[in-house]
Amino acid sequence: MRLRSIAALCAGVLFSWAGSAQEITGTILIKKKLTRPSVTASVPIYQRGTSVKLGKDSNEDPLAYERSRVVIYLEGTLPSAGSATGSANTTDVRQLDRRFVPDLVVVPVGSVVSFPNMDPIFHNIYSLSKTRTFDLGSYDRGETRRVSFTKPGIVEVYCHLHPNMAATIVVAPSRYFAQPDHDGQYRISNVPPGHYTLVAWHRSAGYFRKPVELIANQPISADFFIPLDLDSKTEAEKPRETAHVAELR
Repeated sequence: MRLRSIAALCAGVLFSWAGSAQEITGTILIKKKLTRPSVTASVPIYQRGTSVKLGKDSNEDPLAYERSRVVIYLEGTLPSAGSATGSANTTDVRQLDRRFVPDLVVVPVGSVVSFPNMDPIFHNIYSLSKTRTFDLGSYDRGETRRVSFTKPGIVEVYCHLHPNMAATIVVAPSRYFAQPDHDGQYRISNVPPGHYTLVAWHRSAGYFRKPVELIANQPISADFFIPLDLDSKTEAEKPRETAHVAELR
């Protein structure tokens, strides 16, 4: 009987937290192309041995591509239930056709990223980023190396043997993060009430931040305009009032 009472109490606490959790939605607005085209040398210049084709760039709409380069996440004091620290989450970043696939991933703190080599040539993956520095050495097809990420930040990843290869790992402070869909819409669900900073990051444009306050039963919407020119960026980064239910623009 006592066990039933404890179970009922725990269920009630969980239901109460879930009932008060909110969601943040919004749109990423980008009107111009931000990413510079990559220039890759022909294979004979920097590759010996087995010839491996170079993967092609995406043919999707340029602005949709730019929106796909955005990561949105929350900064602030979040409950332990919202943190992935210490978890065993693993994400793959493959080496395929002399590229990283995908070349942008977002993971919560405490995650592990695996780098399987799927090319019939050697790769040597490394990063000199302050968030996480590593050098995985050279390894052949079918082999994998893994790296754990214990603090938040941006990690730029490259290959010593193929200078065209580049990827970015965004290590978010918790599991409260999102990437926009093809139309630029994003959603972060089950966020407990509180004061936070909502961060949007784009590899070329940098960081954009907005303070948000989540109140029980009052979901909010926050849009980000990611500009091309410095004047617009300065304007976008000016302090703004904390939003409740009103839409942020």
